[in-house]
Amino acid sequence: MVQIAAARAMTVADYMAAANSHYYATRDPLGAEGDFTTAPEISQMFGELIGIWIADLWMRAGSPAFRYIELGPGRGTLAADALRAMARFGCAPQGVHLVETSPALRAAQSARLPAAAHHDDIADLPDDAPLVIVANEFFDALPIHQYMRTADGWRERRVERHHGHLVPMPGDMPADEAVPLPLRQQDEGTIVETAPVSAAIMQGCAFRLARQGGAMLVIDYGYRGPAAGDTLQAVKAHRFADPFADPGEVDLTAHVDFTMLADAAKSTGVRIAGPVGQGDWLRRLGIEARMAALAAATPDRAADLAAQRDRLVDASAMGELFKVMAVCAPQWPGPEGFGANGEAA
Repeated sequence: MVQIAAARAMTVADYMAAANSHYYATRDPLGAEGDFTTAPEISQMFGELIGIWIADLWMRAGSPAFRYIELGPGRGTLAADALRAMARFGCAPQGVHLVETSPALRAAQSARLPAAAHHDDIADLPDDAPLVIVANEFFDALPIHQYMRTADGWRERRVERHHGHLVPMPGDMPADEAVPLPLRQQDEGTIVETAPVSAAIMQGCAFRLARQGGAMLVIDYGYRGPAAGDTLQAVKAHRFADPFADPGEVDLTAHVDFTMLADAAKSTGVRIAGPVGQGDWLRRLGIEARMAALAAATPDRAADLAAQRDRLVDASAMGELFKVMAVCAPQWPGPEGFGANGEAA
């Protein structure tokens, strides 16, 4: 991307934001012909179980009118599968709202969900009813700041041109106060990441839920923080790539700190469930029964369905790396799939 390649030094956060803005605005990155595949594209079971999760919560909340919201909805596959499953229980939202800025992905979403309304950010979402918000692999693509421990203290990492290549290097200004206190005592060379954009979006969603009612489901790859380490990565054609070699032409992501997201949400008075592993969550929701029903209806697909199930739930695939967390309005019931204690973050 010429604008980034020729730019002056910038923070890793600014670099990631600019690169991903160009990347998502210029392509549909999903599927075999793209750069990566998400859980909804792997199997219809994923979106269907999310739809069942929503329908169950809605019924126990008294079946109120609500709006379905999805952040970064990809091709609209998850929403289409979830809405179809919800409809079987009489659960029909009064409006489908998609937060998406990519023209290419908006076109794909409109093909599947022609009645859906698009929004550039959460500030434009309706404020007249409870919201059920789904964010699957959304937060991982938001910009992160990186800080490196040097001999002179903490410095923010910046992307600079060096000998004809873009490389991350520590800046000159002290940045100790930007590093979370529990992580400041680290060895030289250690990287610490923060995600203020993610925290702000999570808090904004939680404020809406606290005021309007509803729930939010967050699914992403990540960890329970605080933790140090460099998690910035790039993917192209389903393989890992150098995050700094081809800006704007690779998918840049970072692992999600679920503790940070939970802390941002808790300040609004909402309740948190999880995070738990995606595999355990899907098993509790009945993925085995759903797979058996689909296999009975289409026996020739049985082997493929089992492979899809394994990819979603096995610890060696997506089952442990991907986490699930729910955020619920104070007056709404507790969500299913999180164990007897809810395993609150």
